[in-house]
Amino acid sequence: MYPLILGTHNRKKGLELAELLAPFGFALQTLADVPDPLVVDETGNSFGENAALKAVQQARHLGAWVLGEDSGLCVDPLDGRPGIYSARYAGVDATDERNNAFLLEELAGVADERRTAFYVCHVALADPRGAVRANCEATCGGRIRRKLSGAAGFGYDPLFEIVEYHRTFAELGPHVKRVLSHRARAMRRIVPQILTLARRGDWEFPATASEGKAACPESMP
Repeated sequence: MYPLILGTHNRKKGLELAELLAPFGFALQTLADVPDPLVVDETGNSFGENAALKAVQQARHLGAWVLGEDSGLCVDPLDGRPGIYSARYAGVDATDERNNAFLLEELAGVADERRTAFYVCHVALADPRGAVRANCEATCGGRIRRKLSGAAGFGYDPLFEIVEYHRTFAELGPHVKRVLSHRARAMRRIVPQILTLARRGDWEFPATASEGKAACPESMP
């Protein structure tokens, strides 16, 4: 069992990540399980920069391996908004409900065929010294509905339709989402890198910051 902390304060996101990693033999904790975790300011200009900030700062603070994640929704007719500001699109204290309502307002005059969008997820793994050892990014394409549909998921899931299924993520439910989602795809890409690090003994003897990091396998789905 390799101890690994999921560097998120979002309970639902933490559960999704834990479910995706459950088959691989990690002793998982979230930030809710550890004493005095940091609240990391997401000051990066990309999903990748924010994921690395979360992983590196928490890893150094906790002295542990930490998986940082940053994700969001990019809507094509809105020039990629809300992007890295997805969680606070409707304001600093935004809720999922307010974010969804604001997104629908922004798209009120946009025709159905132009309401294309994609989710992005970037994951970064940092060792206890704060060196990023692996990172990967993945996307999932879809379209924004005109009204909420479905009760599963969180965030923009009730509006995000997987066109091939004619269902939103919130309608498809967790089992399908664990196969198709941006987060599932990113985890499938990074898990082989994490397992390689663990099995070769890096969990006991983490590298120095000057050592190389694992590359994301581009060929994986």
